[in-house]
Amino acid sequence: MDMHTVVVGTSGVTASDVLAVARGGARVELSEEAVAALAASRRIVDALAARPDPVYGVSTGFGALATRHISPGLRAQLQRNIVRSHAAGMGPRVEREVVRALMFLRLKTLCSGHTGVRPEVARTMADVLNAGITPVVHEYGSLGCSGDLAPLSHCALALMGEGEAEGPDGAVRPAGELLAEHGIRPVELREKEGLALLNGTDGMLGMLVMALADLDLLYRSADVTAALSLEALLGTDKVLAPELHAIRPHPGQAASAANMLAVLEGSGLTGHHQDDAPRVQDAYSVRCAPQVAGAGRDTLAHARLVAERELAAAVDNPVVLPGDTSQAFGSGGGRVESNGNFHGAPVAYVLDFLAIAVADLASITERRTDRLLDKNRSHGLPPFLADDAGVDSGLMIAQYTQAALVSELKRLAVPASADSIPSSAMQEDHVSMGWSAARKLRTAVDGLTRVVAVELYAAARAVELREGLTPAPATRAVLKALREAGVGGPGPDRYLAPDLAAAESFVRDGRLVEAVEGVTGPLK
Repeated sequence: MDMHTVVVGTSGVTASDVLAVARGGARVELSEEAVAALAASRRIVDALAARPDPVYGVSTGFGALATRHISPGLRAQLQRNIVRSHAAGMGPRVEREVVRALMFLRLKTLCSGHTGVRPEVARTMADVLNAGITPVVHEYGSLGCSGDLAPLSHCALALMGEGEAEGPDGAVRPAGELLAEHGIRPVELREKEGLALLNGTDGMLGMLVMALADLDLLYRSADVTAALSLEALLGTDKVLAPELHAIRPHPGQAASAANMLAVLEGSGLTGHHQDDAPRVQDAYSVRCAPQVAGAGRDTLAHARLVAERELAAAVDNPVVLPGDTSQAFGSGGGRVESNGNFHGAPVAYVLDFLAIAVADLASITERRTDRLLDKNRSHGLPPFLADDAGVDSGLMIAQYTQAALVSELKRLAVPASADSIPSSAMQEDHVSMGWSAARKLRTAVDGLTRVVAVELYAAARAVELREGLTPAPATRAVLKALREAGVGGPGPDRYLAPDLAAAESFVRDGRLVEAVEGVTGPLK
């Protein structure tokens, strides 16, 4: 295996595998072990299909219609029908990376050998991923229970050569045409296979994995901008001393404080040039930055643990199990059992937790920005960091934009997982809303990136306005890289949106953290 290929076995995948396939376009291959497991579980399903006893998912209807026994002549139609009927999504298309993560994670579960699909079904899914074909999946259609049903159904529909998909060139076309162009034969579903393609937490999990990667960068970025604001406000770095954080042993808090301290090392602004009324303490938004960012970091750690467990899971209903038979479902070499592992509660909860942490980090970030702009609280900085206050408005409305983003993030922090809506004639009477939690978290992560970018823009300008004082070497590295990236410094009013957009890109693609780490070494 090289860096451009991910081999899927029977024991799950890693977060880096998901990111490589979803965002990096890595190729996917099935291990020999996975192919053997697929074939073995299929033999169990075939044996059960040949028996007269009704078996859920194999020879019955689905959900509230599970009481109907389906004759052998109608079972292929049954599997096609569940895909077609469940491909009922509406709304805007979701992002390509989300669909690729969704499909890859479903493939991960197929390869576990617990779903009963034939090896050729899994191979077709891998072929579609490798061809760069992305089924059209819509925003709405999952309640996060019985899996991400509509999103996965749209993917399964494409495997059948039906519906629409986006080609490698970005154009949306009939899926059958795209498969044919790449020499991929549409699958003809057999017993259980349609159901097995639909019944998983793959969409919400994929979005969780990607959010964790994005937030790992953003939390380090926020430590940097908090340090720059502390420096610009002539605050004290004494509150970042390791011994203070050791007596409240939250790991995230200690890491955040250590990052800020590393950024501020060698600063000529911190705590030494206060006005005629020296501050005994800085405001909470400055002094408590490690406590708030640290709590978010610890939330990330918990979410990462949940994601790792889910990445190792085989989520389907029913599942194929080896070993002793059961009276109701047994065949000679194994059994098929109904279960509730498709319920998205574990994933939904942490997606909601993260949205709360994101909103609070954005909130404290905006408070520091507002402090930088207020001449009554900025300790000598010009109003709104303007060149000629009154003639110039400076960053007054940049803070408005930041505040609007923070307000949106607070609304997005309302948990989706507390809002169960019964479905399927009350058979599915409690659902997780995990897909909804994941969708709003993606929006929140995007918003937090912009909020951090505004603080960066304001703090950088404020530091440069502290004439005669020398900022920390890490700060100087940030300022140099920021200006080279096209983000303008202090001066008369100008069209501000391009500067803010450039600052956002600087944060989003990791150049802020890269500039700092060139001086400090790796941040925590």
